[in-house]
Amino acid sequence: MRGPLDGITVVDLSRALAGPHAAMLLGDLGARVVKVESPSGDDTRGWGPPFVGPDDDPVSTYYLSCNRNKESIVLDLKSDDGRDVLTRLVRRADVLVENFRPGVLDRLGFDVDHLHDLNPGLVVLSISGFGHDGPEGGRAGYDQIAQGEAGLMSVTGPDADTPQRVGVPIGDLLAGLHGAFGVAAALREREVTGRGRVVRTSLLASVVGVHAFQGTAYTVAGQVGQAQGNHHPSLAPYGLFHAADGPVQVAVGSQGLWVRFAQAFGIDPEDPLLATNASRVAHREHLIEAIDGVFASWEAEALLARLAEVGIPAGQVRTLEQVYDWEQTRSQGLVIPVDHPVLGTIELPGPAIRFDDNAHGGGRETHLPPPALDEHGAAIRAWLDEPDPA
Repeated sequence: MRGPLDGITVVDLSRALAGPHAAMLLGDLGARVVKVESPSGDDTRGWGPPFVGPDDDPVSTYYLSCNRNKESIVLDLKSDDGRDVLTRLVRRADVLVENFRPGVLDRLGFDVDHLHDLNPGLVVLSISGFGHDGPEGGRAGYDQIAQGEAGLMSVTGPDADTPQRVGVPIGDLLAGLHGAFGVAAALREREVTGRGRVVRTSLLASVVGVHAFQGTAYTVAGQVGQAQGNHHPSLAPYGLFHAADGPVQVAVGSQGLWVRFAQAFGIDPEDPLLATNASRVAHREHLIEAIDGVFASWEAEALLARLAEVGIPAGQVRTLEQVYDWEQTRSQGLVIPVDHPVLGTIELPGPAIRFDDNAHGGGRETHLPPPALDEHGAAIRAWLDEPDPA
């Protein structure tokens, strides 16, 4: 299996994370992704520590996280040669991905109208920080700034006075996901219309787009969400509690589960302060104190076993080391081996999508390692010199 996007060619002009993540997802699904880099390379090649490999050729693990299943060519887009090669790539491509600040691609001579003159069927994915128009459309986008501006930090953290960013660059990653989703839809539309279109998303849009119940709590009910630490603002008990030797998470999402949970651990399910979900949310501190008091006499492993026996959704809090060593993680194709040109055989976090006839994640039988700078430059130029079969 070569993937559902086999035969699709993507020109990836993006750098850092949001755009490269989108292009990588398309590559995971079988597209050929040509990563166009400046002579100095993608910014993330220098993002570290950690770096791995030889001292004279260090490799950034950050770069490795968002560039699998790609080929690399170096082009100076301010030079005649660079613009000529990009022009030929655009004519052969199905998708172009860019995350320059609004207006930069235009100044390089590749505005959308020109791109579609070169290739009317080209789908253009354009990712920005705060949108391509509006009063602040030209702002540069950085993940943590976007997390704050888009409200995510205000509902994350131990309390309302301690805003906290998410532990991964979630704005960038969501923008990449939304961008890849939009590209897939535009490619389907092109089958009907024969023409490509521009897909736009931003870090702002991607974070606001996943506000979920926090968003409707405000837009419909007028309630402004605040950080609740490790407990759900609308359900209780639903969060992190403490066994004798470590944290355990419990999700009691219905009244029936509450009754079973309370009876299993000697809590009166009809206690007036705890009898309904609304009362449990209103008296959350009392509930947490009661549950932590009971859990304090249990070892975490035995407690999780008891919760499973009763049928209560629960889990531990794993370190990343435990996650990647976990048999369940590996059974889902979430760790993939690749043969890196400098590092040899390494393992990378794998794609989140699997198809029914593929155990490796994404749509490929095998995955390509993140490329060295200009590793495929000569081969790509030779391919462009061949007659276009179309």
